[in-house]
Amino acid sequence: MLGIGPEPLRVVLVGVLHIRRGERLRGGQQASDGEADRGAGLHSEDYRIGPARWPADADDLRAVREAVFVREQGVPEELEWDDADPACVHVLARDPHGRPIGTARMKPDGHIGRMAVLPAWRGRGVGGALLAEILGLARSRGLARVFLHAQVQAAPFYARHGFAPTGLGFEEAGIPHQRMVLTLAGHPEGPVR
Repeated sequence: MLGIGPEPLRVVLVGVLHIRRGERLRGGQQASDGEADRGAGLHSEDYRIGPARWPADADDLRAVREAVFVREQGVPEELEWDDADPACVHVLARDPHGRPIGTARMKPDGHIGRMAVLPAWRGRGVGGALLAEILGLARSRGLARVFLHAQVQAAPFYARHGFAPTGLGFEEAGIPHQRMVLTLAGHPEGPVR
């Protein structure tokens, strides 16, 4: 038996065991963000995570990013939209009805960014699942390290996923940020490719 607790254990096998965050593991322990969010092409009864293509999925990616960055956080639209999207790999989280609820992208040099989850879906493991998917894509591309510019209030989230702060904090789009780096397993320390 894998779990006990008030909620039934929901496990989906997609090449990897996926346990939702907050669910009970053997011994009554709760699944951590990392345990809850491992895997590729993640699915749960609540959402699914998978690759997105630019420009085919641009409207769905745009819907999440505009809701979170432009409307919620006040990032000027001209700063949110850059010329990098066509060269990036994108991942998208969708609800059970196929509506977009979260997104992230990674530039060819391993710069992860534009990670956003709609407010109603925060705290449900979506962000960790998006990050796990992007990290899987980075590994499949042979990247030794990835980096991101974390909003300061999100830095603890990235730290729980193994990212370490580097350098001094800075402002981006009027929001305090911290550069964070993660060396991917199986690769020696070295410059970001």
